[in-house]
Amino acid sequence: MDLAIVGLATGAVIEALVSPHLNGGADAPLLAAASLSLLARRWLPLPAIVVSLAFLAAAAAFDPNGLKDSVFPFFIGISAAACAGWIVDRREAFAGLIVVLIAIVFVQNQFPHSHPGDFVWTTLFFSAAWVVGYVLRRRVLQTAELRARAEALERGRAEEAARAVSEERARIARELHDVIAHSVSVMVVQAAGVRRLLAPEQERERQALETVEKTGRQALAEMRRLLGVLRTEAERPALTPQPGLTTIQQLVEQVRNAGLPVDLELEGEPVELPPGIDLAAFRIVQEALTNTLRHAGPAHAWVRVRYAADELELTISNDGVTTGADTDGYGLVGMRERVNLYGGKLEAGPRVGGGFSVRAKLPLEIAR
Repeated sequence: MDLAIVGLATGAVIEALVSPHLNGGADAPLLAAASLSLLARRWLPLPAIVVSLAFLAAAAAFDPNGLKDSVFPFFIGISAAACAGWIVDRREAFAGLIVVLIAIVFVQNQFPHSHPGDFVWTTLFFSAAWVVGYVLRRRVLQTAELRARAEALERGRAEEAARAVSEERARIARELHDVIAHSVSVMVVQAAGVRRLLAPEQERERQALETVEKTGRQALAEMRRLLGVLRTEAERPALTPQPGLTTIQQLVEQVRNAGLPVDLELEGEPVELPPGIDLAAFRIVQEALTNTLRHAGPAHAWVRVRYAADELELTISNDGVTTGADTDGYGLVGMRERVNLYGGKLEAGPRVGGGFSVRAKLPLEIAR
């Protein structure tokens, strides 16, 4: 836009110098000043319009015959009118329109042999230029506002997703604490039991087992402190063992009682799973069924647990309504975090034939 204004000023000066209708010595600087004044529109929008039109009116008063037969003075007036409509502040924009109409009527009145129709034509034409500037500016502002809102929503969504990941990781850490603490407690108890069975002459073995007991108790104490950091004030310590796939039938019954028909299929020979894998598998099934209850509407669900030699495969699907919450909800965040913790894979998306499906693979060899 600034380059166009400079080009307008250059064209006006050249026309004033070469046109036989204009007085080059007087019209050239006036028309150049009228054009270049518009460069200040960003900092002083309304004053820039007033100054530009004042120089244009001065040129018309000084040389009305020459200005009437010239092209660039007309372009300068059109540009000033459009810039007046471009002003952000509505009151200043309408004040600019009044200034434009006053200036144009004054300039038109300076021309010889002006007719009432000329005033109507010029008023409508320059008003149209102002309307174009006004409409375009409002569209630009609306576009910028929509873009800013979209960026703010995206930032909020990213922050919420990061917060959800952080909270889910803390939850997983709290649950794994209970699993590990149970295992360490068993090790300490067994070490203490073996130590008591030792013969009096087995002093070296007794000292080794005492070291195991002491180290285990210290580890449990440190883990309790760690759990105190992870647990929020509203949470209470877990007093029951962490669930696993051995309680999957109970979970399915609870979901059925909540109103969702669920079919459970177990494939392969069930094996004793590492506690962390067992807990992760249960939570994945639980979260997938909970999402179905919340978002799928009237639906039927299927849960398939497949035991293989090297992996555990879970498939939870439904034939309900697929929504955005299914594909990008924070319930999937927890599933991915649990699967990634054990180097597994998670696939989630719309199901063929309608509905939604979650498929998780947890490698057992890595866990062992």
